[in-house]
Amino acid sequence: MKTMMMNKSVFCCLFILFPVLLLAQGRVSRLENYLQTQHLVNIKHLDPTILSDLKYATTDNFTKTVLYDTLSNVYLHPVAAKKLVKAQQYLKQINSGFSLLVYDAVRPLRVQRRMYKVVQNTPYAAYVANPVRTGLHNYGMAVDLTICDSQGVPLDMGTAFDFFGKAAGINREQELIKEGVLTKQQVKNRDLLRKVMIQAGFLTIRGEWWHFNAVSLNEARRSYKVIE
Repeated sequence: MKTMMMNKSVFCCLFILFPVLLLAQGRVSRLENYLQTQHLVNIKHLDPTILSDLKYATTDNFTKTVLYDTLSNVYLHPVAAKKLVKAQQYLKQINSGFSLLVYDAVRPLRVQRRMYKVVQNTPYAAYVANPVRTGLHNYGMAVDLTICDSQGVPLDMGTAFDFFGKAAGINREQELIKEGVLTKQQVKNRDLLRKVMIQAGFLTIRGEWWHFNAVSLNEARRSYKVIE
C-alpha cells in the first residue's frame, strides 16, 4: 500500500514538473509548437534584446492563476512582430540602455475562455472580454508591454500592468498630473513608450497605457485568423 502511494506521489510530481522540464531543456512545448504551426513568430528569433515577463505564465497577474502553463516565449503574428522589432530599434536609438519588456502577446482563444471563467463572480468580471467576441490578442496582433532600464527594472508608469482604474488610462494624463494621481515623470515615461510604438505602426487604446494594437480589430477579423 505504501509503495502504491509513493508511486502515485512520484507520478503526480513528474506530471506537474514535466512542462517545466521541457522548457528547461529547450524543447518546444505543445502550446508553442501549436503557435508555430499557426505561423506565429517567436520574438527572440527576430530580436533577442526584447525582454519578456509573461505575467499570465505566473500567478503575478490579476487572476492569481497560471494561464500559460507551458509558454516561456513571446509569440506574435509576423505583422505585429516586425513592428515590435522596429519599436525596439527606435527605443535603442533614443536610449541604448532601455529595452521593451513584454507582459503579454498572443492569447489563444482557449486561454481567453479560461481567463473569462476564472473571473466570473469577481470584481474583475467586467474587465475580461467574453471569448465569443474575439480581441486582438486572440489574433497575435496585440501586445502589452513597458520599458525597462539596463538592469531590467521597469520604468515607473504610474500604475502596475493590468491596473483597473482611471490612472491606467491615457486620455486624461495631464488632468491626473494636476490631481496628483500621476507625476510628470510617469507621464514622460508613458510618452516615450507611446512614441516608439506609434512610430513603429502600433495603435493605442484609451484605457490601458501598456496595450498596443498592430492593426484594427475590423482588419484582423477581415484578414486574419483567430488563434484557437
